[in-house]
Amino acid sequence: MFKKILEKIIEFDTIIVHRHKRPDGDCMGTQAGLVHTLRNSFPNKKIYAVGDDIPEYLSFIGLSDEVSDDLYKEALVIVVDTSVKDRIYDDRYMNGKFLIKIDHHDDSHPFRENDYLEYIDEKSAACASIIARFIEENSDVLKINLDAATALYTAISTDTGRFLYRGVDSKLMHAAANLLSYGVDIEYIYSKLNLKDLSSYRLEAYVYKNFKMTKSGVVYIFFTKKIMKKFGVSCEEAASLVNTMSSIKGSLIWVTFVDYGDNIRVRLRSRFVSINEVATHYRGGGHLQASGATIYNKKEMKAILDELDELHASFKEANKDKE
Repeated sequence: MFKKILEKIIEFDTIIVHRHKRPDGDCMGTQAGLVHTLRNSFPNKKIYAVGDDIPEYLSFIGLSDEVSDDLYKEALVIVVDTSVKDRIYDDRYMNGKFLIKIDHHDDSHPFRENDYLEYIDEKSAACASIIARFIEENSDVLKINLDAATALYTAISTDTGRFLYRGVDSKLMHAAANLLSYGVDIEYIYSKLNLKDLSSYRLEAYVYKNFKMTKSGVVYIFFTKKIMKKFGVSCEEAASLVNTMSSIKGSLIWVTFVDYGDNIRVRLRSRFVSINEVATHYRGGGHLQASGATIYNKKEMKAILDELDELHASFKEANKDKE
């Protein structure tokens, strides 16, 4: 499939790369890494990155271009790190002459029937590692540079919890090692990812004081508009604190609920337990141990917590050696 993707890239003079809304590190880094590589490899082609909702903590790798409607008519569109249509940033992705999807989610669905290719590797811990392998296997044509390598390494690092999550394998580590050979500055990347405003630290302290736990041990916190305003943080900053609760002994599932006004966004994380199926019941999905969902009221909040609590209790009963 890599060969077919490369053939399409060579065929088109205009290439537009889309990603999902509210980007995380893997999404942002995958898009930027691919765009930088294509620009470096094909200086005479027009290569664009779509999406201006770049989180501040990823601004050091984020790309965003203005793309007029007419450019899509003869363009190759590539959508990365996105499993379902309604998460794609900018609906114009469907207007391209040809569409390619590159993804690694378990619940991925085709975007269209004609003039379409997709490459999905559900075993890949990060979408960026797919792009890194694609570039490496076609290094006679695709020329990576430091900007691309930095973006892709950032993506892999963030989506694997600094290489700690399940799914990290020799292929991914090889891809990361190869990226380092281009001069990637790990200290610089982690300084950008790890620095927090004082307001975030104060909200983190609030989490430690106010998190709640279900009967079986699912840990959760609900960030209301009032709480976020009090601490001076954005919805995304609040949601990013989900892993603050990851090290509580006896708890294998932890969740943040964030009030966005018109809905409540849910971030689910786990250790050992597969939670993505629960997320699909609430307008979401994702990875086995890192998923998201959307709910609209406290009744649904109780329902998802009840479902997670039952799952958590069943898993602990069957796997008493795992904490």
